Amino acid sequence: MDSSDSTGILHDFPPFFRIYKNGRVERITADAETVPPSDDPHTGVQSKDTVVSQKNGLSVRLFIPRIKDPSQKLPLLIYIHGGAFCVESPFSSIYHSYVTNLVHQANVIAVSVQYRRAPEHPLPVAYDDSWAAIQWVASHVNGNGVESWLNKHADFKRTFLAGDSAGANIVHNMTVRAGVNGLTGVKISGMVLAHPFFGDKEPEFSSPVLEFIFPGVNIYDDPRINPVGAGGAELASLQCSRVLIFVAGKDVLRERVYKYYEALKQSGWGGAVEIVETEGEDHVFHLLNPSCDKAEVMMKQVVSFINAVH
Repeated sequence: MDSSDSTGILHDFPPFFRIYKNGRVERITADAETVPPSDDPHTGVQSKDTVVSQKNGLSVRLFIPRIKDPSQKLPLLIYIHGGAFCVESPFSSIYHSYVTNLVHQANVIAVSVQYRRAPEHPLPVAYDDSWAAIQWVASHVNGNGVESWLNKHADFKRTFLAGDSAGANIVHNMTVRAGVNGLTGVKISGMVLAHPFFGDKEPEFSSPVLEFIFPGVNIYDDPRINPVGAGGAELASLQCSRVLIFVAGKDVLRERVYKYYEALKQSGWGGAVEIVETEGEDHVFHLLNPSCDKAEVMMKQVVSFINAVH
């Protein structure tokens, strides 16, 4: 391709995206096949999409298991997808299938958040959108929100935040924000971080794509990217009492995740944190190969973590 052409490549960040001179964004790591919401015949899980903000185009996909008792209140799971802040969505087959399976096995209601993605919407938009979605969920606490599934069946005193990779990074930040700003009527019982993406101050840590999509900040010191930096002061603000962290043995992020785990234990936060390492596996293997034995074990551990709170 002629780089002097108006459609030539202006910025190239494989394997995530490239930006052409005419402004077009091409996601190199193509989003998995998108699927519509459905009534899943195998699990009985229903899903539907709703717009949270017309102004921002912020939306969520809601999931509900088969309801046996109309008066039953179920734990509420808010799930935030990964993808380096710039690829994937709740509507991809990968995430739709994963959340459907989790809702079925854990018997929870789930809200899967579609935050606006970089590079069209640089950070901190993903953080702000996710917080707006969580506040929208909280607007149903008194049973008079716009979504009947949440009004009738969500137990807001048993709310969990979960995510993977960049989504797990967002989950951490949302739980900190809840601790700092409050979230009326919602009790975050726990958070699940699957192979979370965190930055580091180490010289070998470099992320040109992150520097591009989060302009105007020193990402190596910013607590949103590197919560362990500056002594991990914000860790003590986490508004939950339990944390479950997963790390993959072959993941390049492995050591950073352990640093986070150790910093959290020493932060004065006071909750219970557990870290589980899956040997011989790489980053988000459980999403890429969900039927493998280790992914099924990981799913059972998440289910047990959620169901341990009554």
